[in-house]
Amino acid sequence: MDPLLIARWQFGITTVYHFWMVPLTLGLGPVVAFMQSRWHKTGDERWYRMTKFWGKLYLINFIMGVATGIVQEFQFGLAWSEYSRFVGDVFGAPLAMEALLAFFVESTFLGLWIFGWNRLPKRLHLACLWIAVIGSVISAYFIIVANSWMQHPVGVELIDGRPVMTDVLAVLGNNTAIAAYIHTIFGALAVGGGFLLGIAWYQLWQRRRDGIDTVDSTGRVVVGEATDIPGRDRADHRVWISSLRIGAVVAVVAFAGVAASGDLQAKLMFDQQPLKMAAAEGACHDGTAFSVLSVGNLGSKDCDDVVAVIEVPGILSFLANGDFETEIRGINSLIPEYQEKYGTHLPDDPMYGARAGQEIEYLPIMEVTYWGFRLMMGFGALAAVAAAVALWITRRGTVPASRPLMQLAIVGILAPFAANSAGWIFTEMGRQPFVVAPNPNPSGTDGVFMFTAAAVSPGVNFTELLFSLAAFTLVYAVLMVFEVRLLVRYVRGGVASSVPKLHARRDDDSPPPSDDVLAFAY
Repeated sequence: MDPLLIARWQFGITTVYHFWMVPLTLGLGPVVAFMQSRWHKTGDERWYRMTKFWGKLYLINFIMGVATGIVQEFQFGLAWSEYSRFVGDVFGAPLAMEALLAFFVESTFLGLWIFGWNRLPKRLHLACLWIAVIGSVISAYFIIVANSWMQHPVGVELIDGRPVMTDVLAVLGNNTAIAAYIHTIFGALAVGGGFLLGIAWYQLWQRRRDGIDTVDSTGRVVVGEATDIPGRDRADHRVWISSLRIGAVVAVVAFAGVAASGDLQAKLMFDQQPLKMAAAEGACHDGTAFSVLSVGNLGSKDCDDVVAVIEVPGILSFLANGDFETEIRGINSLIPEYQEKYGTHLPDDPMYGARAGQEIEYLPIMEVTYWGFRLMMGFGALAAVAAAVALWITRRGTVPASRPLMQLAIVGILAPFAANSAGWIFTEMGRQPFVVAPNPNPSGTDGVFMFTAAAVSPGVNFTELLFSLAAFTLVYAVLMVFEVRLLVRYVRGGVASSVPKLHARRDDDSPPPSDDVLAFAY
């Protein structure tokens, strides 16, 4: 079998897995820093408890993200050496900047924050967290720069068949990177907001279930205390209702940002990768209508049997150009253009190995692009609507005592994760058959592209890649079990699991109190 297939599966699995951690780190970090800022300014115990609790979950996820992220760079040399040679001159600068920020600035100041509780002055301790958070947000930009160059190569000159960077500012200021970065940050904030909302809802429900909080005849909360349960006092209620409402507001605002930046990205994609967007819309023929639902064989080469059941006239033109009249080229018009410009078959070159001379399938897998685009928008909108509803439901200070509604809130945490994953899968798989996409317009560097078939390492075989795929999948599965167990353990323990002084006695399986500074991290 072709090792290219296994190499793509391996990179896809490990990358999507890693990206489950990334948006939570990027989205939760600023919120935790905001909470500590409020504690520093007001001295309110509520903000201190919120910082400690959410900070612990932030650290667990951050550590797992670092561990899984390292594997990504190893894979470039393991399975994608030809790709690494091709993009190396361009990727060297942004990846070096990312490494310096991620492993120097972030790690150093996050370490100072972990060990600095009650050791550093409060202002300095708070500054350490903000520097670490800002460092992670900046380092994310350099990763997006590298990925966006693959989507839209700029700032290079083709020398001896390889792109050589000639304008670092063009690479760093790539309009594709700017739009993707804004979209990614807002998507991450949506994940962080949903995370706060779901967990805080569970904690408020638990207080209702235990009879700590009740409601009066008007439905307004009557806050109580449980002297026999550590941390379940009146301040605990304020922790969770504040967390829920902060999370809901962040989620709603983030979705607005995601929608606005997504519109900008769509317009750029129509210009830079028109076939990707035509496949995402199921637009087989030229026109202006947006397909809400299409049926038929989305995997067919010419998609002539794909029929739009529900479509809205003019919306496709609006997504592409901002008007409702301009006709957008469809798949059947674009494929001949790609074939004329880039060939119908892979070149007869040793770098392609046994794949040399094979017919090139320019149409991405439409089942992935079409439904991935809709799942991305659908899960994102669902999370935003749920956050707005949560704000309304909790306006009287607590959540309903309904267990199914609580379970729905917990499951709802996954919606923004799913939206982020669907978006990345659509973006990456929609670029196929290119690993570095060409530019069909004057805004990019002409002639700079690379077929995915040429990117895989020639020195590895199917068996070796299959073994590494199985090993990575197994290790990542084990890591996922550990992360979920740690998160669940501390969530169930509530604030008391992060603030040892709140422990009067322990009747559950949450972590015991500890004065060890590393207890906060782990």
